[in-house]
Amino acid sequence: MTDEAMRVREAIGDAERQEPPLAPPSYGPVDGAPGALLVIISGPSGVGKDTIIDALRRGAREPEYEYVVTCTTRSRRPGEVDGRDYHFLDRRRFLALRQAGGLLEANEVHGNWYGTPRAEVERALSAGHDVILKIDVQGAQEVKERVADALLVFVVPPSLEALFQRLRSRATESADELEVRQRNAAIEIARQDDYDHVVVNETGQVERTADRIHEIIAEEHRRHPTRRVRV
Repeated sequence: MTDEAMRVREAIGDAERQEPPLAPPSYGPVDGAPGALLVIISGPSGVGKDTIIDALRRGAREPEYEYVVTCTTRSRRPGEVDGRDYHFLDRRRFLALRQAGGLLEANEVHGNWYGTPRAEVERALSAGHDVILKIDVQGAQEVKERVADALLVFVVPPSLEALFQRLRSRATESADELEVRQRNAAIEIARQDDYDHVVVNETGQVERTADRIHEIIAEEHRRHPTRRVRV
């Protein structure tokens, strides 16, 4: 288990041991190191967000990127690793962590909860690392409301039909679930104007997509070299 996964597990344990508070604890604002960015990558299900992030990881790019792993209540898919792909929690543990104020954002999507561990974001920004989060459109807007300087990147497919073909080919959802994801994808894509940048993930061009996102981050550094992101 990674150090990050261990820290999240400890936070979950602390949250479960406490009596449920009447309201989430108050957190004072935390300023990141000068120049460190909070980058949010969103896009419809099946657009290739995980593959793009894997390509960014392989790129050995500077400055250092830190990828904060999302907590979720959904079931683990074949090949997924707890603490690497997601922190897989049952609903009770997830909601305990949320109630204790341990999540930067939390939303229910396709019947499952997803949330970002707040302490991991604060730690990475304070250390001067660019933080990359993979968050759905609801969570991205929630973070943007709290963190005005967050950089939002939306990934779109070359076409809706190409996206639907990707969803069908991965064969991880039932017919009913697939229909819901397709319907939600169209709704999410309609919200791309809420983002700072929109990047097309052309079929078979994942490395190019990752390079474009890296360029966006590098340009943001050039424009705001000393800005401190407050979370």
